[in-house]
Amino acid sequence: MAQVIVRNIEDDIKVGLKVRATAHGWSMEEEVRQILRAAVSAQEPARAQLGSRIAARFAGDGLTQALPEFHGQAIEPMGFSA
Repeated sequence: MAQVIVRNIEDDIKVGLKVRATAHGWSMEEEVRQILRAAVSAQEPARAQLGSRIAARFAGDGLTQALPEFHGQAIEPMGFSA
């Protein structure tokens, strides 16, 4: 098993960990293990693509068509000729 050392934890955080550990009936070290397990196993929801996020942001402002998703397309420079 690996070990992790965390330095400079504020006193109130340490006290809070001890209180939580006591409430759960285990050591402060086990409380930290449980917190870390929960944090690592939590899955973040999939993030929507840019076009979908823009459409959602402006949905109430008159946007009536779906915005296309552009992947791997070359960007053409803007022309300045008259």
